[in-house]
Amino acid sequence: MRVHPASALTALLAASAAVAQTVPPPASVPVLTPTVVARYPHDRAAFTQGLQYVGDGVYVESTGQVGESGVRRVTLRTGRVTGSVPTPLATAFGEGVAVLAGVAYHLTWQDGVAFTFDAATLKETGQYRYTGEGWGLTTNGKQLIMSSGSATLVWRDPKTFRVTRSLAVTADGQPLRNLNELEYVQGSVYANIWLSDRIARIDPQTGKVTAWIDVSDLTRQASMQAIQSGRPLTFDDVPNGIAYVPERGTLLITGKRWGTMFEVKVPGVKVESGVTGQGRVRR
Repeated sequence: MRVHPASALTALLAASAAVAQTVPPPASVPVLTPTVVARYPHDRAAFTQGLQYVGDGVYVESTGQVGESGVRRVTLRTGRVTGSVPTPLATAFGEGVAVLAGVAYHLTWQDGVAFTFDAATLKETGQYRYTGEGWGLTTNGKQLIMSSGSATLVWRDPKTFRVTRSLAVTADGQPLRNLNELEYVQGSVYANIWLSDRIARIDPQTGKVTAWIDVSDLTRQASMQAIQSGRPLTFDDVPNGIAYVPERGTLLITGKRWGTMFEVKVPGVKVESGVTGQGRVRR
C-alpha cells in the first residue's frame, strides 16, 4: 500500500512523539546538538540494528527483519557493501553487532542466540545462548555490553557470553527504558532510545544519564530525503546506529532504512590519535 508522503511523515513524527513521552524530559543534564561534518550514502534497505567503525574507512553493520537480517562490511565514503552474511538462523530477527579482538558478535531479538563471525571475512565461527531479548551490543575493549530494550545494561564475558555485571540506567532518578543500539565512547555508553530522537550518554559506573544528544534535525533531514525519493520513512524507521571514529573524534549516526550516514561532532568527544575503530593501538 502506498502512503501519501505527508501522511507518512505525520505518522512517523506522531509515533516518535508518543514513545518519547516515556523518556524523562531533560532537567539536570545538558542537551547536546551534533554538528554534521560529512554525509555518506547508506543503503535504504538496511533496517539498521548495530553499527561499529572498524578503521580504514570501513564499518560493520547488522540489520533486522526476518529474512533480511545479517551482518555486513561497508565502505563509509561510498556506502558499498564489500561483504555480507545472513543471520545463520533464517527465522531470526537480527539485532546488534559488536567487534572485539577480530570477532563480530551478532545478537538475535527473541531467539536467545548470539552468533560470532570472523570480522574480516564474516565466516561464522560459533554461537552462544542467552536468556531474554537481544537489542544493542557494544564493547569497552575488554567485555561486551548489551541492551535488551529494558532499563538495564549487562556486561558479558566475550569468551563465554556469561553475564559479569548488570547496571540499572536512570534519567533524573527514573528508569530509562527502551535502551537500543549502543556505542562505548571514551568512558561513556551512548544509547539510542527506541522510537525517539534522543541518544543518552550514560555513566557506566553509576548508570546515570549525563547528557542527551538531540538528533531530531538528522531525523528531519533523513525524512525529507526519503520523501523526495518517493519512498517515505515508516513509523519505525527511526534513529538507530552509533559508531565512534576515534581518529577524527566524530560519531557516525544513521537510522533504520535511512539513505544517509551522518558524520557528526558532539561536544565532549575528542580525537584519539593512534587508535583504530576496534580500540587497538596502531603500530
